[in-house]
Amino acid sequence: MSLLERVRAQQEEVPLVSGLASRPDLRARLKRDLVERVGLSEMASMVADADAPEAREELGVACHAILNTSDYGEVMASERDQLVREVLDEVVGLGPLQPLLEDDTVTEVMVNGCEALYYERDGVISRAERVFDSAEQIMVVVDRILAPLGRRLDESSPIVNARLESGYRVNAVIAPVAIDGPVVTIRKFSGRISSLDRLVELGSIPSWYARLLSWAVRARCDIAVAGGTGSGKTTLLNALSCEIGHGERIVTVEDSAELRFETHPHVIRLEARSASIEGTGRVTIRDLVTNALRMRPDRIVVGEVRGEECIDMLQAMNTGHDGSLTTLHAGTADEAVLRLVLMARFGMDLPTDIIEEQVSTAIDLIVMSRRMPDGSRAIGPTSVVSRGVDGGVALEEVVSFDAATREWRLVREPGFVRAALEAGLLDEEEVSGWRSCCS
Repeated sequence: MSLLERVRAQQEEVPLVSGLASRPDLRARLKRDLVERVGLSEMASMVADADAPEAREELGVACHAILNTSDYGEVMASERDQLVREVLDEVVGLGPLQPLLEDDTVTEVMVNGCEALYYERDGVISRAERVFDSAEQIMVVVDRILAPLGRRLDESSPIVNARLESGYRVNAVIAPVAIDGPVVTIRKFSGRISSLDRLVELGSIPSWYARLLSWAVRARCDIAVAGGTGSGKTTLLNALSCEIGHGERIVTVEDSAELRFETHPHVIRLEARSASIEGTGRVTIRDLVTNALRMRPDRIVVGEVRGEECIDMLQAMNTGHDGSLTTLHAGTADEAVLRLVLMARFGMDLPTDIIEEQVSTAIDLIVMSRRMPDGSRAIGPTSVVSRGVDGGVALEEVVSFDAATREWRLVREPGFVRAALEAGLLDEEEVSGWRSCCS
């Protein structure tokens, strides 16, 4: 469908009525009159070619001129700015999604068909007052999102994952997969939390624990951050990555590029790519991990391991790329080990005991990230990974976390602290001060 046809599709013939019409009808009336005043071709050209702020300004002037006519005498002055904003959001923006995407406090937006639009703020999901008027309107918005990315969404390809220029991650599903109408999920990454110090300020982790994790990065421990969906794994991974020294070369591998390095001077960011419309050009996470090894990295940061790329990541950690970081979905440290073993077997059909040995020698620490009942995030327990006496994977919790009281406790000092002292990476004074804080 061309842009001209999409604009036309949104113009419903709504009869003029006396008194204040319902807001959807009023928006439709104003859009119809805007097209008649500006001209359909001219309006489509403005939306397609002009910068969005410039198009909004010009069309906004036309909308206010229309509202000043006698046909809109029933619209109160206090409602006019809001009405114009909603119409412009539909014409040159993303409709009901626009104000939510512009709100920096909103972290996720969820469209459940025409009848429901939800958003997440401070970890709490709320229902938006305004929803989409029709499935067609949702599809117009999705098309606007995907068109610049060269992606498509139709019956032959009813699921799409994409990343916006802003870094937001978009997932869209339509019929026949989505039964009750188009479903769109947009996860926003504002970059407001980009350091361990910021996590301390938010109460997600005590300062002594943050310093311990910072030392783990400095000591080149291989760290896996585990947790559930929306628990803050990527946020913690980003904060840990920012502890890497500026003299090191970092290669990041992600499905959707979310990690941000605002100050680090030497970062190479790689992003997986789905197949094109013709079914070609697919680049997987495993392809990127394999290629990253050829790019002379000091550190490899894998945004999330989900499958067969796990074996390549473990092998990289075991072949001189110490200090690498990754995340994975798991509820506990034990579950994280089981998932690592399972995913590694996807990549290479080896006996379980051999893969467990790979895990035990590759991963040094597993740090849990948790989403609390009130929607806030907290850094949970940390476990040291080692080889068990029977050849399996042994886990020892070194930092415990009581979710009920939201209290952290140092169970024992990890061995990497003493090793970093002996290697000169830490000095005795700073470690002594840290120990006094933990006691």
